[in-house]
Amino acid sequence: MMNVQKNAGRLFTIFFTITSIMGCKNTEEKKGEELAAPEQEQIVPEDLKWSERMMLSEMKRFPEASKLDFREEPKWSYTNGLVLKAAKEVYEETNKQQYYDYIYDYADTMVTNQGEIRTYKLSDQNLDMLNSGNVLLYLYPKTKEERFLEALKLLRSQIETQPRTKEGGFWHKKRYTQQMWLDGLYMAEPFYAHYTQMFSEGEKAQAAYDDIVHQFDLIQEYAKDEKTGLLYHGWDSSKQQKWADKETGTSPNFWSRAMGWYGMAMVDVLDYLPEDHEGREKIIRYLNEFAEAVTKVQDKESGLWYQVLDQGNREGNYLEASGSSMFTYTFAKGVKKGYLPEKYMEVAEKAYDGILRNLISVEKNGVVNLNQVCAVAGLGGDPYRDASYEYYVNEKIRSNDPKGTGPFILASLQLNR
Repeated sequence: MMNVQKNAGRLFTIFFTITSIMGCKNTEEKKGEELAAPEQEQIVPEDLKWSERMMLSEMKRFPEASKLDFREEPKWSYTNGLVLKAAKEVYEETNKQQYYDYIYDYADTMVTNQGEIRTYKLSDQNLDMLNSGNVLLYLYPKTKEERFLEALKLLRSQIETQPRTKEGGFWHKKRYTQQMWLDGLYMAEPFYAHYTQMFSEGEKAQAAYDDIVHQFDLIQEYAKDEKTGLLYHGWDSSKQQKWADKETGTSPNFWSRAMGWYGMAMVDVLDYLPEDHEGREKIIRYLNEFAEAVTKVQDKESGLWYQVLDQGNREGNYLEASGSSMFTYTFAKGVKKGYLPEKYMEVAEKAYDGILRNLISVEKNGVVNLNQVCAVAGLGGDPYRDASYEYYVNEKIRSNDPKGTGPFILASLQLNR
C-alpha cells in the first residue's frame, strides 16, 4: 500500500512539474507574442491617400531629412529640396505638424546661426544646390529667422557668378564647362523666379524674369529634336565633349528623367512668373509641345515611360519610375492650372494607374515602396559618362530613390488619389 502511495505521489509530482513547465512555456510564448505584436501594427495606415502614405514611408526610411538619399551624414543637396517640396504640399493639405517639423528640421540642421549652409560650396557653381533653397523660401516668411535670409542671399549670389555659355545659358556646374543640362532648368529656375517674386521689384525683377525665360529659350533652341519634339539630356555649346554631336552639340539620347526635370521646371516656374510677363505664353507653348512629344512615347500597355524614351523595344530598356512620376505630375498640374488641354489628364491618370500597378509595393507594416528608379545618370565626369544607350540602361536601379518618391507624392497630390 505504501509503495502504491509513493508511486502515486511521484506521478503527481511529475505531472505537476510538467504542467508547470508547460504553463510557464505557454505564458512565455504569449508574452513573446504580445511583445512581437507591435511590429505587426501599421506604421503607415492604408486608409490615407497615396501622397501621405509615401510621405510617411519616406520619414520612416529617413527620420532625418538631412540624410535623405541614403546618406550617412547630413548633406545640402537637390534631392532634399525635392522631397521637402512634396512634404510642404502634404502639410498644406493635411495641416499635420509632423510634416512641417520634418521640413524645418532640415533647415535647422543645415543652416548655421550665421546663415552659412553646411556642406555647400559656392565655388563649385553647382546649379543642383539651388533647389533646396526653395525650403528656405518657404520657411523664411513663416519664421523670420535672419539666418535663413542670409542663406538665401548666399544662394542667390551664385546666380550672379554662375558661368554662362556665350549665348547666356548657365553651365550646369563649374566643372561641366559650356554645358546646359535639362536637369539644371529644374534646379535653378523655380528658385530664381520665386526669389525674384519675393525680394525684387521694378527693373531688377524684370531683368531676372527675362533671364529665367531666356534659359528655357536656349534649351528649346539647342536641345530640342525637331523630328520627335523630344529634348536631349544635354547641350555642349563648345561641341568639345566626347558625348556631343559635332554639328549640334547635343548628347545622343532622350533620357526619361532629364525630360521629367524639364517638364516639372516649366509647370513650377509658372507659379512665380508674373501674369503679364511675355515669357509666360512662350513657356506654356513649350509645355504643350513637350506634352505632345512625351505622350507619343508613352508605353500603351502600362501607361509608363522607358528609361530611354524612344527605344522601348530595345534590349535592356525598362519602365522607369522617376521619369514616369515626373511626367504624371507635369501633365496633371499643367491641366489643373489651365496650361494644357484636358486630354492630358487622361494621360496622367493612365500613367498613375501604371505606377500603382507595376512599380508600387506595400510592406506588411504599410510602408510603401517605389521600385525601378534609376539611381543616377549624368554626362562626362570621371569615370566618363558617354550618354550612350548602353550607359543609361546599365546605371544602377534601386527602390525608393527620392528622385522618384518626391515626384510620386507630388503627382498623387495633383490627382488627389
